[in-house]
Amino acid sequence: MTMTFRNPRNFVAALAALLIAGLSIDLATAQSANSPATTEFNRDILPIFAAACLSCHGPDEGRRMANLRLDRPDFVTTMVVPGDAEASALYRRLTHADVIQRMPPSSSGFSLTIGQIESVRQWIDAGAEWGGELAATAADGIQIAERSIDFNREIRPILSRNCFACHGPDAQNRQMGLRLDSLEGMVGARTGFGGAVIIPGNAADSLLYQRISAQLEGFRMPYNREALTDSAIENVRLWIEQGAQWQSHWAFIAPQRPQPPVVANRDWSRNPIDNFVLARLQQEGLNPSPEADRATLIRRVSLDLTGMPPTLGEVDAFLDDDAADAYEKVVTRLLQSPRYGERMAVDWLDAARYADTNGYQTDGERTMWRWRDWVIDAYNDNMPFDQFTIEQLAGDMLPNPTLEQRIATGFNRNHSLNAEGGIDPDEFLIEYAVDRVVTTSAVWMGLTLGCARCHDHKFDPIRQTEFYEAIAFFNNIPERGKGFKYVNSPPFITAPTSSQQAEIAELDAQLDAARQEFSRIEIEVSAAQARWEDSLSGTTDVDAEVDWNIRDQLLVHHALDGDISGTQLGASVNASLESGLPHFVNGRLGAAASFDGKRFINAGSSPNLNYEDKFSLAAWIYPTTETGVIFSRARDSDQGEVGWGFYLEAGKLRLSLSTRILDDGVAAETMVSLPLNKWQHVLATYDGSKTTSGMKIYVDGQSLQLKPLLDLVGNRLPQREPLRIGASGSSKLRFRGHIDEVRIYGKVLTPLEAAVLATAETVSEIAALDPQQRTSAQANKLRLSFLNQYAPPNIRTAFLAVKDLERQRGQLWDSYPTVMVMQEMQPRRDTFRLIRGAYDNPGEPVYADVPAVLPPLPEGQEKNRLSFARWLVDPGNPLTARVTVNRYWQMYFGTGLVKTTDNFGAQGEFPSHPELLDWLATRFIDSNWDVKQMQRLIVTSATYRQSSAVSSQLLERDPENRLLARATRLRLPAQTIRDQALAISGLLIERIGGPSVGPYQPEGLWDDIVERGQEYRLSEGEDLYRRGLYTFWKRTRPPPAMITFDSSTREVHSLLFSRTNTPLQALNLMNDVTYAEASRALAERTMSADSTVEQTVATMYRMATAREPDPAVRSVLVDAFSGHLVRYRSNRGAALQLVSAGQSARDQTLDIAELAAYQMVASLILNLDATITKD
Repeated sequence: MTMTFRNPRNFVAALAALLIAGLSIDLATAQSANSPATTEFNRDILPIFAAACLSCHGPDEGRRMANLRLDRPDFVTTMVVPGDAEASALYRRLTHADVIQRMPPSSSGFSLTIGQIESVRQWIDAGAEWGGELAATAADGIQIAERSIDFNREIRPILSRNCFACHGPDAQNRQMGLRLDSLEGMVGARTGFGGAVIIPGNAADSLLYQRISAQLEGFRMPYNREALTDSAIENVRLWIEQGAQWQSHWAFIAPQRPQPPVVANRDWSRNPIDNFVLARLQQEGLNPSPEADRATLIRRVSLDLTGMPPTLGEVDAFLDDDAADAYEKVVTRLLQSPRYGERMAVDWLDAARYADTNGYQTDGERTMWRWRDWVIDAYNDNMPFDQFTIEQLAGDMLPNPTLEQRIATGFNRNHSLNAEGGIDPDEFLIEYAVDRVVTTSAVWMGLTLGCARCHDHKFDPIRQTEFYEAIAFFNNIPERGKGFKYVNSPPFITAPTSSQQAEIAELDAQLDAARQEFSRIEIEVSAAQARWEDSLSGTTDVDAEVDWNIRDQLLVHHALDGDISGTQLGASVNASLESGLPHFVNGRLGAAASFDGKRFINAGSSPNLNYEDKFSLAAWIYPTTETGVIFSRARDSDQGEVGWGFYLEAGKLRLSLSTRILDDGVAAETMVSLPLNKWQHVLATYDGSKTTSGMKIYVDGQSLQLKPLLDLVGNRLPQREPLRIGASGSSKLRFRGHIDEVRIYGKVLTPLEAAVLATAETVSEIAALDPQQRTSAQANKLRLSFLNQYAPPNIRTAFLAVKDLERQRGQLWDSYPTVMVMQEMQPRRDTFRLIRGAYDNPGEPVYADVPAVLPPLPEGQEKNRLSFARWLVDPGNPLTARVTVNRYWQMYFGTGLVKTTDNFGAQGEFPSHPELLDWLATRFIDSNWDVKQMQRLIVTSATYRQSSAVSSQLLERDPENRLLARATRLRLPAQTIRDQALAISGLLIERIGGPSVGPYQPEGLWDDIVERGQEYRLSEGEDLYRRGLYTFWKRTRPPPAMITFDSSTREVHSLLFSRTNTPLQALNLMNDVTYAEASRALAERTMSADSTVEQTVATMYRMATAREPDPAVRSVLVDAFSGHLVRYRSNRGAALQLVSAGQSARDQTLDIAELAAYQMVASLILNLDATITKD
């Protein structure tokens, strides 16, 4: 702040000397033992007020605020309760917890030291004596300084909070043509509404000042709201008087690297971070805290960098290491630990709204853990943050993207997906795109772009059109508005892990070798087949035709050759004829069953076919009418026909799978009609993708074009109905005509196989044909028949080896996890500005772009997700680096340098240390976005290493530690509390990645909120003891212990973290099976025949806190053990029940009473504030 002085010649010499010596005078230091016993106002307090308060509360009536004058005794009667500082308004404002309410305001450039505040308190408590009067000239001279107003720090927040809603960026709702978010709007004429509202240098004649300072409520602004505070009004007045200097919003100006300030205590600073912090502390009249003791420091940095406590061995090694860089070596070790990536991933999963379920009503399961593991690996590999950004937002658009780069794009598929019946898919296509924009803008830009969905942003210069221009980056993927309930929704990819990739590579090598071996004997194969064909056509002792057809994965076969029974899964099954008498006719292959529109065959409960299964349905049909059921497993319901079926509908073949005929299923039909009164082979295949694109229908081996009818799979497919041939359990018309050779395969038949299956000629008939006269389908049938059944052993072995390996590969590939990803559509989906944000009310079309208030996208590049991602991490972008380092800072200190981590806009808080924020941001960029280097920089600073111990005065002065005069003491995050308990007990299983696991949860956790078929799956063995990062996360019922300790629900992105203190937390730590079992394991770990009780409890305490218990704590723990031991020796049944908690094996060599007593002490330790808090 710059200062200007009035009437300097009128200063009293003594007062001038005090001011020249420094504007922050610590009277607690100045007053030595020789100071008078009685504190007097004029002698002891007035110099303090003269330096920091009289600018606004002194003799100058024009500048006096709140009608308060602190240089006259009148204020004592209104602001002071003599003898009781705590009850005095003056003292309360000097020590207010809220920096906005505290006096003098930080924006004034003045501050009181703790010693000065203590002097004021002593003066009030001593009776608030006034003392001798000052000379008149001295009193008149105390109109001292006028502070310089900073627009961004002091004026913009006032206007944003009170005025922008009606007079801000939102043109549609702007009142009286007045715009207060730009200088032009203030000083320019308002067509039809009057002139400028401010006159720089003349507050009295400025309409803005007149309206906000008016006494008449109907004239005063803001209208119909609480009036501005006197201090806010005075700030506006001073700003106008000083020329109304305008500044663009600080966050929209690219950061420039500031020089670290020169500080008096250079020895304290360990890196430039400390210079910025120390300079601010000196400005506030504060000193930094001493460095934390070594045990506290290693526990703090271990928890911060890995989310895990140090072992006793690691603590002792650090305590014994006298090297100057001992701490730095610890940091290096922690950054190299795989635990680091897991710890960093926890916060990123919250930001990315990662979960294992879809959300909304059903909240069915999805599979996204491969993306979670990608994040862990990226942090452990120290992937540069710019690459980390680009791959997550647009990895699929990079040239020749790798599997890992495609997996990375799962970031913007982590949002909730609605699979409820009756929804409009178009509505949720918009919701998903909105979520991506809202999340991406908050995570990388710290902006609330979503506030511009329905109208221009009320506070930031973001137009509604610009919001939808951002939508255009993210709505161009081939997704469904209605998601799949229980599995991943497209687009998704198969994403094998590294070990699975090695496994499939080994199988591929075997398959390639088998194919090469078969190719090597191709000449032999051809010769052998020719001899076989000759034998078929040349022999005279054949009594019947030789024939063959595809049997690979044949699930159901009803030949209908005079018998309605058949085979299912290789076993013979009976069938029944219903609603008529049997009637057979000559079929395409032997006999065929005839249907009259009434009779049908009940073939029993054939193998279930589900939405996610691959299958093929085939038959020869001779239809005599245009409509009829070929075969099905379906029935009527109040939602229409449900189940699956192969139909002839108005002459067109239809394949349908439905749970509700209107909005839950998948169905398609042929574009052309089937001719009547002739035999035709029909085949429908389905690939399990739950989409019509996964369907094909063949007639006589030829694929036909399909028309999608329903593409909205949500629920599971009903399975209760039997297989009916010629009918459905619904009211659909039954088949008229003949049906032959009904087949169901458990795979998708290839086009070649479809043609072979439709070939009615027998093998003998084909063999009799000249090879040149055979169709390709006939030739293939002949060859497959030979290779499958009639080839010499060496040829069959080679051929079946290839087929077996192909089958193995398919099954193995299908067993691998999938992950939902981003993928571009061609042509692009149109984007429109939505009027009032309504999905069904489109306005004009818009095209992908970034807000005009920020730097533009580079010229000559296509505006798409990839260019947008690169723009985010361009050094000229003013937001990304600031927002990112601010979140890192929040991770260590509990609060970011910008408190509003998710809002760097006008409604966000001004940085507590703006120069430090810019220095960190530019350092981050210049380091090539080195994430680990940034963590190292922060945790090796003297600022981070400070003790968290705090005096009552400092706590009262800075309760949120915004000034950073100490380390911040914080309750551990939810996952860390559990991980720590498992780690110190020895139960923790450390394994990176893999499917999510189900640790202990209350019984019936999901029973009241989910549809049938969803049950919480409790893991077994090692999976019970994985880190909390891997816990299965259900959005509508997240793990109760995590939520109790304030974890995010992950229904939406979360960047700010709350910490509460409730009895439920203590109850959880005492009674949850996780902690009961961990307590027993910790007790077992520390019990030793040659250890005393004092030594054992001290070891447990030290394992939990890294510190030795002080005598008082040790005494409490020993007494607790003694009391519990008496109890459990008298009630060994209770002891046995206690030590039996959990699935891990108990050490049965230990006395259960003693073990139970130690377990209770361990439980007490795990519940201590010292254990669940980071000092």
